[in-house]
Amino acid sequence: MKNRLFHALLVLFILILFGFVFSALANIVWKGLAGMAQSIASKEIQFAIRLSLFTSFTSTLICIVFAIPVAYGLERFSFPGRKLVGVILDIPLSLPPLVCGVALLLLFGTTTFGRALAEHGLRFIFSVNGIILAQFFIITPYMVRVLKSTISDINPRLEFVARTLGCTQWQAFYKITLPLAKNGIIAGLVISWARAIGEFGCALMVAGATRMVTETLPVALFLNMSIGNLEMAMASATCLIIISLISLFIFEIVGGKHSPASRMS
Repeated sequence: MKNRLFHALLVLFILILFGFVFSALANIVWKGLAGMAQSIASKEIQFAIRLSLFTSFTSTLICIVFAIPVAYGLERFSFPGRKLVGVILDIPLSLPPLVCGVALLLLFGTTTFGRALAEHGLRFIFSVNGIILAQFFIITPYMVRVLKSTISDINPRLEFVARTLGCTQWQAFYKITLPLAKNGIIAGLVISWARAIGEFGCALMVAGATRMVTETLPVALFLNMSIGNLEMAMASATCLIIISLISLFIFEIVGGKHSPASRMS
């Protein structure tokens, strides 16, 4: 009897939270789908979709280039200040995106470093490059976290055995660790890409919100809501919700699989 009561209580909490989240999102999708076709046909939404896809794919690719070696180094090697480095790299996870945006704005806009980059043609402030920079800054800690967790589940003895058989440390990493971490890498890519495409606050501070210039889907939502164009705003919001839903499904399917490493350990 007591177990049934406990199970019923758990189900009640799940249903309440599910109903709250589902009703809020379903309301947007229901209103957005009505004028979806007409809104997507507009040049503004098409521009926002193209820019969102371009910047999110670019920032995610740059992210994975940095995240894999950083996550591996933090998980496998011991060095002075490793925990401090890990904490600092995780700071963007806890900071409001606007604060991250201000930090990037000051670094790349007012410092000698930022001015030197601009003089050599690499301008980030109020440009598409700024959107990519902001997305990269926000999503990299997510990717590093996922990959660190994945690598920690891979038994280091497998790499050690490979090295005793003649592999270098790089070869052991490339031939053993990377293949075993495949599911985690894919899951990290998907969730980081979804986070990048929905990034608004940090990108707003760095790149601004100029229509048809730095207008991603979140910016299109913001700009159209600010002028009362609910149809266009709901279309942008619906696109983002659909992208997030698909991405989370892929993340759950891929990330939830038991990795070969867990079976071999």
